[in-house]
Amino acid sequence: MKAVILAGGTGTRLKPLTFWTNKHLLPVGRYPMICFGVAKLREAGIRDLVIVTGRSALGGFADVLGSGRDWGVSIVYRVQEEAGGIAQALDLARPIIGTGEKFAVLLGDNLFEPSLRPFVEQFEQQKDGAMVVLKQVKDPRRYGVPKLDAATGKIEFIEEKPVNPLSSYCVTGLYFYPSDVFSIIDQVKPSERGEMEITDVNNIFAREGRLQAKVLDGWWTDAGTFESLEEAGRKLKGFLP
Repeated sequence: MKAVILAGGTGTRLKPLTFWTNKHLLPVGRYPMICFGVAKLREAGIRDLVIVTGRSALGGFADVLGSGRDWGVSIVYRVQEEAGGIAQALDLARPIIGTGEKFAVLLGDNLFEPSLRPFVEQFEQQKDGAMVVLKQVKDPRRYGVPKLDAATGKIEFIEEKPVNPLSSYCVTGLYFYPSDVFSIIDQVKPSERGEMEITDVNNIFAREGRLQAKVLDGWWTDAGTFESLEEAGRKLKGFLP
């Protein structure tokens, strides 16, 4: 199985640090943030990675990761020329993912303490559709919140940053897709903010009854704010990718 790490974006919430570097290259403990995602995917048995980032950050990622050889992986880089949303960034991996091939997608600022291997193995056994990883949180209003079908465990739909959440779970930045996700991306139109949203992609799978959910036990954070970046540094200080 291959994996796509999405590591673009402007890092607005982390300015002024992100005025001069991509947020995924900021330090978390002893390593740049991007290293933790690479290491987690490698530990899960994934060796072929696609990293999607912006043009200005490409050199920084190459300096840190190179071809991936020193990290036990093989890396192909794709450039997102302008900010157009997560689904648009994912679509850049289309030429690299084979027809009929399953793959993982990781948002590069999502940091996980537990192994990701169980999710990889579960998706390899899944017969059809996509899978997202959920986490129970205290305040789901900050995230995409799923409405779950209690009988099947499938997601009926995902609501972004709801005022009145339908559950205490949020969608983390770890997704698993079949290769037909690219035909679904073709159906997505830009949102009001002018971006192609990954939630719209996931909701098409959900409407088709093809979106499974698995729940993460253990620590996870979206290190996109100063508070969560500081928390991640403390939590992962002694971790060696």
